[in-house]
Amino acid sequence: MLPLHPLLALLGLAGASPAAHASPFDKADALADCLSKSGVPTDALGTDDWKLDVAPYNLRLNFTPVGIAVPTTPKHVQDAVACAAKLGVKANAKCGGHSYGSFGLGGEDGHLTIEMDRMNKVVLDNTTGIATIEGGSRLGHVAWELYNQGNRAFSHGTCPGVGVGGHALHGGYGVSSHTKGLAVDWMVGATVVLANSTIVNCSATENSDLFWALRGAGGSMGVVTQFRFNTFVVPQKLTFFVGAMQWPTQERALVGMQAVQDFAQSMPPELNMRLFIAPRFINIEGLYYGDSATLTATLAPLVKKINATMQLVQEGGWLDQLKHFGNGVTIDQTHPYNFHETFYSSSLYTNALNDTQLKSFVGYWFNVAKKNKRDWYVQIDLHGGSTSAVTELEVDATSYAHRDYLLMYLFYDRVDRNVAYPADGFATTQNFIRNITDGMGKSAWGQYINYPDPNMDQITAQTNYWGTHLPKLQAVKKAVDPGDVFNYPQGVLPA
Repeated sequence: MLPLHPLLALLGLAGASPAAHASPFDKADALADCLSKSGVPTDALGTDDWKLDVAPYNLRLNFTPVGIAVPTTPKHVQDAVACAAKLGVKANAKCGGHSYGSFGLGGEDGHLTIEMDRMNKVVLDNTTGIATIEGGSRLGHVAWELYNQGNRAFSHGTCPGVGVGGHALHGGYGVSSHTKGLAVDWMVGATVVLANSTIVNCSATENSDLFWALRGAGGSMGVVTQFRFNTFVVPQKLTFFVGAMQWPTQERALVGMQAVQDFAQSMPPELNMRLFIAPRFINIEGLYYGDSATLTATLAPLVKKINATMQLVQEGGWLDQLKHFGNGVTIDQTHPYNFHETFYSSSLYTNALNDTQLKSFVGYWFNVAKKNKRDWYVQIDLHGGSTSAVTELEVDATSYAHRDYLLMYLFYDRVDRNVAYPADGFATTQNFIRNITDGMGKSAWGQYINYPDPNMDQITAQTNYWGTHLPKLQAVKKAVDPGDVFNYPQGVLPA
């Protein structure tokens, strides 16, 4: 019997020869040799660097790559992709490693992970306002550098450890998005390594179809080594807030939910807000581009309708709100980064729910979800509406497919990180969503790839994440990656 490759042993396949198992693990030595001869830095199996880079954010989805490339230059990325393509190994960029589906690790065993987080340089041109950002930078590091280099920013998410790559390439919704739009809306250019290992620039005027596809489905198209983002001057004064609601009955919750979604349809553009529903409390929380007195007056009618008590109304500067929404952790996050949870997630977009849909949502929440003793929550962002910067652009402006929806939901159900997620837990979240979407036409709802449901099959996932944009995305994918080198279980397939 042939000796077993260490990666197969790591996967617990020590009872059979490598010949009994499908590639790509039988290509591990050839891949390592190719990467070595090309001068691509790698993590050696079993080292501290390997253990750090292979550790998933979601411990429920723990996958073993066939190799980990750790580039520090665009040429390293090109050579890593060339080795993977030559050997028939799938490859995926991993930036922050925060994918809820572990897609940077391939979303399954046996991919080449291209760990980008050593490439994290951020340079702001204070004349043009354009930020040049390497593809492995984390959001906190980007925000810190842009602020310190010129008091500037662009709209993005709140967690400092999230990578700009996965975040911005699939939408990039955040706590400023109602006022300032999505991260993709600030992207003006990118440098991308394609599946044939060439490197190209793209923008609205250069490789424009690729640029369109990158801004919503970028992980399927290539590896971005450098982003170029427009930026805005940060405001001198913002106000962040938290309000707690008392909704002891389904009837009170129905009144509150209706009031929130009515408010969302035309709330002031300076206001960013979400509803946070957990087993033991319900909050509104958000960020206002202005002072606390104006915010208080703006919210007063809604606060009365939803029976809220404002627990926090705090003025501050840009860094203050970054720290608040980052839960107090260090803003300037780079390598190494080590944060993990065990959870199941899913997502939803809808417009305002009608009476029947609201009753179904609230009924499931009170009668079923509240019996779930795990640490779950539903976060409902006030995403669209007539005053939202997200909806200012045409739906087809980028490949982010769901601009026209009023509400964005994140469903998140977690257990202690050292505990296995229960097999019967998935249905709790899935049925929460079905209780809203049952009876809706397929065009009446969608899902967000950055809040993925990893249990969906690929065909369903493509449709739910990209909707009517899918045919064009598949055509671009066929043009730039016909062999599906940048494959992952919920990515765009070539036409």
